[in-house]
Amino acid sequence: MDGLASGLEHKFCRLGDELSVTDGVLIEGYASVFGAADQGGDVVGQGAYARSLEAMAARCGRVKMLWQHDPAQPIGVWDEVREDARGLYVAGRVLTEVARGREAAALLAAGAIDGLSIGYRTVKAQKDGKGRRLLQELELWEVSLVTFPMLPDARVGAKGEAGTDSPGGQEDGLLRDVAAALEAARQGLARE
Repeated sequence: MDGLASGLEHKFCRLGDELSVTDGVLIEGYASVFGAADQGGDVVGQGAYARSLEAMAARCGRVKMLWQHDPAQPIGVWDEVREDARGLYVAGRVLTEVARGREAAALLAAGAIDGLSIGYRTVKAQKDGKGRRLLQELELWEVSLVTFPMLPDARVGAKGEAGTDSPGGQEDGLLRDVAAALEAARQGLARE
């Protein structure tokens, strides 16, 4: 977590092995996972983003996609940002028409970058008996691609080139499904 003079904070999480790319590079996955303590001891509660996302939609605003939280380096657009039962799901496109976007796409493809991080302002939080901060309401500003994730449980679900209707597109989807099933089984065994 990183505090700025403006009160904007950052949370980091891993993209994971799966990632998706279109019209540039499509990526999708979870920028935040509910109920999981990050390395700073913060836990985001279910519904923490709801008011912020509603307010942004009402004013036709968008969550920004930045490179390493640098507001001078937008690298794409988030086409979908929503809460579900697991966490904050994001899907968007890294724009390869932008120099930094091309670099980010190459780093993603090589596996050199595997993190997502949220930039937000805390609206409502409380401490639990273990000294952790329980984040109940957040004003979401941006989701960045980053080098070091704060929340290892948050992962990208898929990555790929634009236009996955190419030969092998269905096979790639099947491989992603198999990989996701294997990862879920691995995590289940690790908890036992």
